[in-house]
Amino acid sequence: MTAEPHRLTLGGDTALVLIDLQTGILDRPTAKPAPEILGKGIALAEAFRAHRLPVVLVKVAWSPDGGDLPTANVDRPGPAAAPPAAFSEIPAELAALGDVVVTKRHWGAFTGTELDLQLRRRGIHRIVLAGLSSSVGVESTARTAWELSYDLVFAEDATTDADADSHVHTFGKIFPRIGKVSTTDEIIAALDS
Repeated sequence: MTAEPHRLTLGGDTALVLIDLQTGILDRPTAKPAPEILGKGIALAEAFRAHRLPVVLVKVAWSPDGGDLPTANVDRPGPAAAPPAAFSEIPAELAALGDVVVTKRHWGAFTGTELDLQLRRRGIHRIVLAGLSSSVGVESTARTAWELSYDLVFAEDATTDADADSHVHTFGKIFPRIGKVSTTDEIIAALDS
């Protein structure tokens, strides 16, 4: 006899955290179409707002002089100069008054930001996480969130990667070990129940 799957429940201690759904990253090639991922992010954000739960929009940006760009001796370095300001703009159809906007300068949304403070002051213990990209920004954020003892729910259909294999690996091997993998529809249904 197999156990019934545990039904997803989301309470008032839950926040939505969307990673890097910003102009400069949405314009890059992805395994799933970026407009589809943005649409799922918008649907999740609207559902969270309707339930008066926090929506956190995380974007990556650097100062115009590039002085805060990550520096490391690596085989595949990041940008050598700060992209233009438009790179970090959050699409107007996603953002809403009252959302928390966090600017990161590394892969993960917790490193060097006020994300943990913003969540804890709002009594958040569970995060619904989605965005770009599965194996970089989303996974880096998720690993730190798990280490900080947040419960995690991943919206698989609202997340993608530049590389399909990386997305499959992250959702097949990593995320089931640190949280619950779900869909946009299941998460919205859990909010409504």
